[in-house]
Amino acid sequence: MLRQMNILHPWNLVFLIGFVVYFSIRHTFIKRTRDVPKADSRIDRLEKFLLFLMVPAILVLPFLYWFTPLLSFADYSLPLPVLLAGLVAMIASLWLFWRSHVDLGDNWSVSLEISEGHQIVSNGVYRSIRHPMYASIWLWGLAQGMLLENWLAGWAVIPVFALMYFLRTPKEEKLMCEHFGDSYRQYMNCLLYTSPSPRDRG
Repeated sequence: MLRQMNILHPWNLVFLIGFVVYFSIRHTFIKRTRDVPKADSRIDRLEKFLLFLMVPAILVLPFLYWFTPLLSFADYSLPLPVLLAGLVAMIASLWLFWRSHVDLGDNWSVSLEISEGHQIVSNGVYRSIRHPMYASIWLWGLAQGMLLENWLAGWAVIPVFALMYFLRTPKEEKLMCEHFGDSYRQYMNCLLYTSPSPRDRG
């Protein structure tokens, strides 16, 4: 019974609030871009599989940790400074995640797609971070590991997202080069290149 009330632990509640904010941001922009026509889509089996793998790491395991005793064998305790660092990482992740979506606007897609009438984004966080939305997810993974005191619920997102990142990013950058040519290649070579920078996904 006590293990089933794990969600009432203060740091778990902090993470749950961040969790709700995270998915609210994503849901808002999915709705905004749902009807935007796509000029090119590279959603293959690997892409679907990588997206599918993220579901247990980000969603299922935390809920099992909060509401069931199934993951109790992997519990551990963290000192307050680590928990506070997790809070800072979560706040930074949420801000960067939101800002990336805002800067992309209708150019954003959850997967490897190019929108019709796509305009290359060069403002906001895209002026200084090559893949800010991916950076926000790396931060989220760190926050999850430092706030959820369980090896599986806390840290599973890191290796799963690493697999997605390293398999997906080369395909994404190839797509960008095909559509945006030298503008994207120059952006890859020089982060602060003054011409328009590429879109991102995540």
